[in-house]
Amino acid sequence: MAVKKFVVGIFTDEAVLFPAIKKVRSAGYKIHDVYTPMPIHGMDHALGLRETSLHTAGFIYGITGTTTALSGIGWVFNSDWPVNIGGKSHFDLPAWIPITFELTVLFSAVGMFLTFLYLNQMAPFVRKHHFNLRSTDDQFTMVVELTEKSNEEEVRAFLQGVGATGINTQAAETGWWWGRYDKDKTPFEHKGATLA
Repeated sequence: MAVKKFVVGIFTDEAVLFPAIKKVRSAGYKIHDVYTPMPIHGMDHALGLRETSLHTAGFIYGITGTTTALSGIGWVFNSDWPVNIGGKSHFDLPAWIPITFELTVLFSAVGMFLTFLYLNQMAPFVRKHHFNLRSTDDQFTMVVELTEKSNEEEVRAFLQGVGATGINTQAAETGWWWGRYDKDKTPFEHKGATLA
């Protein structure tokens, strides 16, 4: 994976962070991510993120479960093992409803859970770079990606101007990778970065 440079701004107040996001975006800087210790209403809209498609994926998984149940039961009772039980029809839909419902819910729930883990990069044995260890405790962290058009010193000065209490520069892989934190000697040590 590619290693990129990021300027990390640390904020101590939500009331300062929220307007800072809008100012950073309007200045044309690329926000990689914002880490907060609790959910903040309206943060997705402020970051310009689109609505989630998880409900659409759940519908597709549910239809897949329904199709699997109906085709599986239909194949068993019509082709694989057709048994005449009291002259009843081989295609007895009302008797199949419980299994069809259960497979629809199972496929939808498991599929949405796995999709959620994949999209949020939260699967077991998947590591991500931690920009600020206290971002899950009491600090808010804004990570700005440095591109060819952005200057590191300008970004640092801009973050200082919008209310960041601590600023540092870190180099990190942009995505996620397989690994375990317990196998690293110093998993949370950032070389060349001073954490607030």
